[in-house]
Amino acid sequence: MNGFDPAGALALGAVAAAVLDEAGTVVRWSRAAADLLGHPAQHVCGRPVGELLADASDEPHHCALAADGFPAAGRTRLRHRSGRAVEVDFRIVRLEGSSELLALAAPAAGTTDREQGLSLLRALFAQARMGVTLRDTDLALVRTNITLETLGGPPGAAGVEMRDVANARNAEAAEAALRRVLETGTPLIGEAQDVRSPLLPGRHRTLSLSAFRLEDAQGEPAGVVTLVTDITEQQRTRDHLDLLRDASTRIGGSLDVARTAQDLVDVLVPALGDLAWVELADPVIEGDEPANVLGGAWLSWRRVAVASADGTWPSRLLQKGAAAPRQPDIPTLLAVQRGDVIVVDSETISAMFGDPHLIELLVPENARWLAVAPLFARGTVLGVVGISRNEQGEPFDEDEADLLKKIASRAALSVDNARRYTREHRAAVALQRRLLPRATTETPAAETIGVYRPAGGGAEISGDWFDVLSLPSLRAAFVVGDVVGHGLHATATMGRLRTAVQTLADLELDCDELLTHLDDLVQRLAGEAAPENRDTVGATCLYALYDPVARRCALASAGHPVPVVSPCDGTARPVDLSPGPPLGVGGMPFETATLDLAPGSVLALYTDGLIKGDDGDTDAGLRRLTDRLAAHCRPDRPLAEIGRALLAGLDDHPPRDDIALLLVRTRAVPAESVANWEFPADPASVSDARDATTRQLAAWGLDDIAFSTELVVSELVTNAVRYAGGPIGLRLIHEDVLVCEVSDPSNTQPRLRRAHTTDEGGRGLFLVAQLSTRWGSRYSQRGKTIWAEQAVGPCADQLMFSSVIPM
Repeated sequence: MNGFDPAGALALGAVAAAVLDEAGTVVRWSRAAADLLGHPAQHVCGRPVGELLADASDEPHHCALAADGFPAAGRTRLRHRSGRAVEVDFRIVRLEGSSELLALAAPAAGTTDREQGLSLLRALFAQARMGVTLRDTDLALVRTNITLETLGGPPGAAGVEMRDVANARNAEAAEAALRRVLETGTPLIGEAQDVRSPLLPGRHRTLSLSAFRLEDAQGEPAGVVTLVTDITEQQRTRDHLDLLRDASTRIGGSLDVARTAQDLVDVLVPALGDLAWVELADPVIEGDEPANVLGGAWLSWRRVAVASADGTWPSRLLQKGAAAPRQPDIPTLLAVQRGDVIVVDSETISAMFGDPHLIELLVPENARWLAVAPLFARGTVLGVVGISRNEQGEPFDEDEADLLKKIASRAALSVDNARRYTREHRAAVALQRRLLPRATTETPAAETIGVYRPAGGGAEISGDWFDVLSLPSLRAAFVVGDVVGHGLHATATMGRLRTAVQTLADLELDCDELLTHLDDLVQRLAGEAAPENRDTVGATCLYALYDPVARRCALASAGHPVPVVSPCDGTARPVDLSPGPPLGVGGMPFETATLDLAPGSVLALYTDGLIKGDDGDTDAGLRRLTDRLAAHCRPDRPLAEIGRALLAGLDDHPPRDDIALLLVRTRAVPAESVANWEFPADPASVSDARDATTRQLAAWGLDDIAFSTELVVSELVTNAVRYAGGPIGLRLIHEDVLVCEVSDPSNTQPRLRRAHTTDEGGRGLFLVAQLSTRWGSRYSQRGKTIWAEQAVGPCADQLMFSSVIPM
């Protein structure tokens, strides 16, 4: 018979049996034979067995012949009572002490399955690298080939169960999983099991557990078969790759040195050890280059990050933020400084230190194994990262040391990038702080407060700025601007534009004319830039000029958001102003709007970062700003409080763009502090102007500067009569200074010169300059105005005489 196993066949439940005489006649017929072929015993007994063949002419095939001529075993086809053929495997044996023969037959398919099953079972139990366990319906162990040697333990040990080598929790979970397989019939495929047992000292294994249910011929549960394979190396490889992927994702997301170091230790614990720490050179923390020296005597390091598997850092160890103690020049330290990863046990490193104080600070008390890797970037050691395992942990192997080196190398580049950013950011912040004006100012024109908030909570520095400029005749200019881009380039451009605005403001230009000149400057800056950077040179700017005598404000915008004004009566509104194009566009005019402001009004000038929300809707942001200003602006409320209210929430959610905010509370010069006259272009007008000035100064109680003021007025009116014609206007303004203004219809530029000894004239403006703290001129559509300021108070006479005596 082809592969027929009678022992296997007999083990089957459906084996047909018949007894034959020596002539081949059926003598006896079993119940199983009747079930197999559908013929009862009375139909078969007494008839030749050959009649049961499906084809009488056929002979049994694949037969082995017995000595008496009957086939001993083989495969043939028998005829069922219904007429169909049934293929069977058979065996014929002679009964001892009798001439009769016993014929046994079983369905060929069943015997083939049984045969293959037995072969598979023998092959499985013969495997050395695969553990097989056979359990009954009570999950009691029937047979297994798993030994401690299979799991990497000592050879010669007897078979073991999972509960012998797995921890209690894993063993209970595995047993519960097998019971589910037995109850539901749903197989368990590739479930990972950790094996760590005293029976396997120093070995941590990971097993893959698969299980399926055995069923009997009726489909009832008969037991469970489990297959166990050792996937320790594959799991370690996957874990290492996952750890590298996790490190590349989590480390380097911050430009803060300490945060980057903390991310590093958080990745390492508990994936690679129980405790981890990072120490960096002090210059690295400050953003500077570390000293490139070897040895521990000159090191100045600080522990900047720690992590513990249980969340608690031991109190006896060096704490986060503490300076590391000086260390001896031990070989391990020198090796780390040269770029090597060092793996040692705690006893060895303690013996190297020798000093109990150092051991207590630097070696964890319950640590058994330590690994230290350098943070080595661009040829320089920035610091070190250390990691330890306790007594229950396995030693760091070569693969883990290599993994630690890779992670430390990537982290070192991130630390160095953060260090470089810290240095650039510090320089940018220092530059910007030097370029921005004082936060608060007090002038006769207004009280102001300025606030600057960098983007990202200080992570980014940009070119937003504000400025308050004191101009002649008690006027003031308020400026807010926003340069394109971030970083040092934007900050430097901001400094150039701020200087340009200050210079142009001193020329006392109208708002639109000043922005036109500023636009020309930005176009020149763009022309000087590299071709690929020209599109990034630009800015927006708002320029406001306030006159406290007229109580009027003129404004012009170059692409900048319009300011918001509140009279402090519970209302606020955006200023009706049409912004022109941003600076640098060129070819488009700027428009000037005028606004009458009552004393105590608050004007809010800002950059678009204040009104640009996460959705980018600046219109909605402007409405929010207007509502907040109306709600918080009160006459008795300090500007600083109003500013905090307008910026509320930015500490919790740092802005995405820089914010510059300038709040202006306007003031007015009282009408009784201003005096105006108009004179014809007649030489007699000089005397009249002096008399009017003397009377007004007496009324103001400024007799101490009457003499110098008469000289100034006399010289300015004389020049107007002689060179400009009439009418000639004279205005005196008394505040913290005395301002004297003389207006005429001429546009001729006054020029200060030094007269020679023989010259009969040319000393008028020189005399005015000596008697005044400052002087100048401005132009209007109706001519020009020459102005001069004088100090008032106790030092006024002293200043006058010190100025006149050198003449």
